[in-house]
Amino acid sequence: MSTLTITIIQTHLHWEDRAANLLMLEKKIMGIQEKTELVVLPEMFSTGFSMRPEALAETMDGESVSWMKKTAAVKKIILTGSLIIEDGGQYFNRLLWVLPDGNLGYYDKRHRFAFAGENEHYTPGNKRMIASVKGWKVNLQVCYDLRFPVWARQSGGGEAAYDILLYSANWPERRIHAWKTLLMARAIENQCYVVGVNRVGDDGNGIHYNGESMVIDPLGEVLYTKKNAEDIHTLVLEKDALENIRTRFPFWKDADEFNIIQSRAENE
Repeated sequence: MSTLTITIIQTHLHWEDRAANLLMLEKKIMGIQEKTELVVLPEMFSTGFSMRPEALAETMDGESVSWMKKTAAVKKIILTGSLIIEDGGQYFNRLLWVLPDGNLGYYDKRHRFAFAGENEHYTPGNKRMIASVKGWKVNLQVCYDLRFPVWARQSGGGEAAYDILLYSANWPERRIHAWKTLLMARAIENQCYVVGVNRVGDDGNGIHYNGESMVIDPLGEVLYTKKNAEDIHTLVLEKDALENIRTRFPFWKDADEFNIIQSRAENE
């Protein structure tokens, strides 16, 4: 069975300073010594969690997307993380999945964080994205999506829809207990690996982030976490371990079968 090597970058972000963040992250990525296949960055990694898309948004032809393509190609990795993107006159909190050959996919954050006004500035996504790499299926999600289990839920019955549930986040310290608890819950209920990548430091609104990025196995056991510090951590996920757990404890097969149907208004 295959393995997948993942590198998490838990870092401070320069507030609304694209050039500084891209330079800082390029140094961190190029400095990774271990062989890795997937590098995961925090939410809105080029700006911090800003509600000023009118001033900060880029297009899909912009500097940050070009930087992701160049970095993925030079390092021969898949690079993922979210950016503020303008597309068709609308603003999205968009998680990109960039391959070494320049091809990419993306997921637009479904659940906007109304408590911070995200719903007033960004358009919600209306579909999940499950990426594939080396026979692994990766469900890509962003931060606040973590609080809504139906959006991530494996449907019962047939083959599991995905093997890894990945969250790119800016999750504040004041609510970090929910972050840790819900990441473990998503792993247990969906019998998958969960990867949650958070940031550290203070943002321009004085909100403090203490990291606690996590990798959790399908039984809910924490394989990695780091608190109150920048960290670059690489680990190997084992597909045979996942399949053994699902075979020994096939709980996910007993889940309710369902389809998520978008409302007519969302499709118009």
